[in-house]
Amino acid sequence: MCYNCDMNFIQIDSEQFRRFADKSKYKSFMQTPEIARLREQNGWTPYYFAVESDNEIQAAAMLVARPTFLGKSTYLCLGGPLLDLENAELTKFFFTHLRRYVKSHNGYVLHIDPYYEVVERDRDGNPVEHGFNHEKAKRNLRNLGFISAKSTQPKYLFVMDFEKRTEDQLLSDLKRNTRNHIRKADKAGVTVRELKREELDILKKITESTSKRRNFTDRSLSYYEQMYDLFHPRKEVKFLVAEIRNNKSENDTKTETIIEAEGVRSAAARGVAPSARGDGPDGRAPKLDNSSVTVPLSAAMFMLYGDEVIYLFSGSDEKYMKEYNAQYAIQWHIIKYAATHGFKRYNFYGISGLPKNGELDGIYEFKKGFDTKHGKVVELIGSYELPTNQLFYQLHQLLSKLKHR
Repeated sequence: MCYNCDMNFIQIDSEQFRRFADKSKYKSFMQTPEIARLREQNGWTPYYFAVESDNEIQAAAMLVARPTFLGKSTYLCLGGPLLDLENAELTKFFFTHLRRYVKSHNGYVLHIDPYYEVVERDRDGNPVEHGFNHEKAKRNLRNLGFISAKSTQPKYLFVMDFEKRTEDQLLSDLKRNTRNHIRKADKAGVTVRELKREELDILKKITESTSKRRNFTDRSLSYYEQMYDLFHPRKEVKFLVAEIRNNKSENDTKTETIIEAEGVRSAAARGVAPSARGDGPDGRAPKLDNSSVTVPLSAAMFMLYGDEVIYLFSGSDEKYMKEYNAQYAIQWHIIKYAATHGFKRYNFYGISGLPKNGELDGIYEFKKGFDTKHGKVVELIGSYELPTNQLFYQLHQLLSKLKHR
């Protein structure tokens, strides 16, 4: 098919983009008008571009831009563009015109991070024999001047396909240790529920402590609130908490111990009078109503977009991870939800890389344990940059290296 015969490069509005994105094979929650509005709230300007042929959109992208270096702007296309990068003609047409636009609008670099799978891999990260290989997409980008770039987005994911499995089948496909952890959490009385907007600080407190312990960058409370406001009305985000409630009738002494240790934080979260401020009638801490106190053990954020549920952020209270296995309870809860609500797959999101010498890191091992039959590693194409002003781009690269050193 000769695209160039009648192709047009056009700007479109957000709703035109949404209609195309909803049907695109390459859709990503990062390429949505909601993410555009999130970026806009943080100082970026969104743009929507498309290639039209025979009155139909063939490719599209949502970009955001803002001045970042000596008055020149960075243009970002995270999770996109939405096009078949192996189609050399369409890819060349799209990026030739997009580069021209960026350069003429004060941009010095275009950064892309497509949600585009390149090599079909199995559960252990090995290439699948006779599986697909989209290395041509990489060649097409390099031929247009793109350079591999560092990204904050993961390159390798672990994904499980549901294959119309029942809950019993999903349970039997768990790794034995994973299944035992889930049952242990259930027996201990761990329950999972959805957080309301005013409760998002519960998630924030847990992720903040987890980020310090594991040395990763945490998101702000305002970020979680913005994502809730943008995506929750569309039922495209969930914030879950796994917690334990004291139940006197069960005489759970382990829970009583937690209640005592966590009284102040739990009371504040539930509106119960704090127990450690000495404001009782005799100057001592008033006794908590243990029947109404719950203790958050683990919390997580999930995106529900297109045909997949994506595990995005989480954290767990380190003191109770081994004893209550709340992190397993949350995963099992959302997996069952996704499988019974029409989603085709569950995306555990990033793993640090492919296994080396047969060894797995802890995160990969944890995620892999939830599917022994239909889980797989997904390798994305990665991040690329297209310089549109070589002088500014080279100067920025030089200063970045000096700053790093």
